[in-house]
Amino acid sequence: MGGRHRTDELDDDYNSHRAPTRRRRGGPGRLLAPLVGSVALAVLLGVAAFAIVSRDRGCSGDRVALRVTASPDIQPAVSRIAQGFNKAGHRVGDGCAVVTVTKGVSATVASGLAGSGGRVGAMDAWIPDSSLWVTGLRAKNPQVPAPGPSTAHSPIVMVAAGSVIPSLRKNLGEASWVGMISAANVANVDGPGRKVRVLALDPSLNAAGLGALLAASGVANASGIGQEELVGALKALSGSTARDQDALLASLGVKGTRAPVGIASEQAVWAFNSARRPKVPAVPLYPAEGTLNLDYPMVITTRNTAARGAAEAFQKELGTEAARKILRAEGFRTPDGQGGTAVAGTGGFQAEAPKTLETPDAATVARLSQSWSRLNLGTRLVTLLDVSGTMALPVPGTGLTRMQAITKIAVEGMRLFPVKSEIGFWEFSTHLDRQGLDYRETVPVGPLTENLDGVLRRDLINQRLATIRAKATGDTGLNDTLAAAYRQMTEEYQSDKINTVLILTDGAGNDDPDGGIGDLEILKTLRESYNPEKPVSILIIAFGPDAPKGKRQMDALAKATGGEAYIAKDVLEVRRFFLQGMKRRICAPHC
Repeated sequence: MGGRHRTDELDDDYNSHRAPTRRRRGGPGRLLAPLVGSVALAVLLGVAAFAIVSRDRGCSGDRVALRVTASPDIQPAVSRIAQGFNKAGHRVGDGCAVVTVTKGVSATVASGLAGSGGRVGAMDAWIPDSSLWVTGLRAKNPQVPAPGPSTAHSPIVMVAAGSVIPSLRKNLGEASWVGMISAANVANVDGPGRKVRVLALDPSLNAAGLGALLAASGVANASGIGQEELVGALKALSGSTARDQDALLASLGVKGTRAPVGIASEQAVWAFNSARRPKVPAVPLYPAEGTLNLDYPMVITTRNTAARGAAEAFQKELGTEAARKILRAEGFRTPDGQGGTAVAGTGGFQAEAPKTLETPDAATVARLSQSWSRLNLGTRLVTLLDVSGTMALPVPGTGLTRMQAITKIAVEGMRLFPVKSEIGFWEFSTHLDRQGLDYRETVPVGPLTENLDGVLRRDLINQRLATIRAKATGDTGLNDTLAAAYRQMTEEYQSDKINTVLILTDGAGNDDPDGGIGDLEILKTLRESYNPEKPVSILIIAFGPDAPKGKRQMDALAKATGGEAYIAKDVLEVRRFFLQGMKRRICAPHC
């Protein structure tokens, strides 16, 4: 064991001390005594060897342990740099700095430092993959140490398997954030998304995913793309996220009807190709507008004076040319954008660093992170479809009845909801189910993919929409129906979803000659029932010549619950209403 370091020396003040236990005479204890003595002698020789070697290199004294936690992608390179640093011997105060580097997923470490559940081991310094994590922490707690200089850079790029590059260029043109937004927009059903499948990284777990979100949002604002289009893209991406970069890159090789394109750091693409050696390598695509970088800052977290001195010395070491050579060999760029042979212009990599976009401020990062969280909530919705007699009337100039037009709107809307949504379907008209009951719960609220007597809920709703007919003698009976639906959705409220009552009508009003709940009474009921802490909103879509006449009352019903009323001029306008509804998720319940 001569010349090796003691493993417990790195525990510093964290090692436990136990009182010696008594040993009975005779037996195994006597046989072990010589062995214990030999081990103790070997340990002492090891310590002596460490002191002699360090002294020969200009450093003598006790160890000053520096425990560094680094993002898993850069940890191997930082470990190699630490080995050279330790071998050279660096004096810190009265001791010698000794650096150990362990892996730590940046999102987990950030969560631990924020006190929100992530597990963080003992560390004196942290090298996350992005300063965005530190920005988020400091926005909530200014006492969190500020990040130091960048250790390395890796641009955030789009990425695809080499075999689909021709298809992507045909459908998207050059790689760009604008093109990705267009392909991902859930409401742009006739756009490039028919041929291209966009994969995302969850920005709450991946800095590359958050950086891509920030870059795309900034470009969208600068280029005049409406927020609705961006929201439509983000909503679609929220349902197709990969857990990490390696999983996303591996999925690029899965064959499908659409060409997959995703997000990753440039270094992750290089590492994936180097480690996995896929038959069809992943190819980085550099966005034409520019991009953001993972910047790997060093954050000194220890308050111990000696450990801080060691951290500052190691931080300087990370900026030396010897260290940068190691980083470039592992697919990283130095902070000035220079790359090594790993990114020297082959396999789609470009030697010149891409244009760097301006890093957003902390408020923008927080706002977009919150927007993503809101859009990522599930959907729980009950649709109330007007089947009263007026729905059988024709819509001038369309060749359709009001019922046919409204059901087309409903079918088009169903296409926009993710498969994980929970949706139900009611019909309403006076005395529809029996005398005095103005509604029928045709399909109860539940997951679209749930099997109901051999039929998926989504298919069951579409089947009913295809065959539904207006009740020729029926009046509207809206208010009684709305009161019952709102009460049920409130009682069954789910906090991890956006809870909504959607009304599809011709806008003719309540029209209930047999009494029931009046217009003023339903408004009073809704206002008293609405809870901003557990919001259930009402959305109304009306179509037909009578819709403008009822707009005032429809607006009042929706506003009582923080909702919105829309009048559709054509069937495809429901796509715009869907995007506006998604936008409302971001501001609800204070829109």
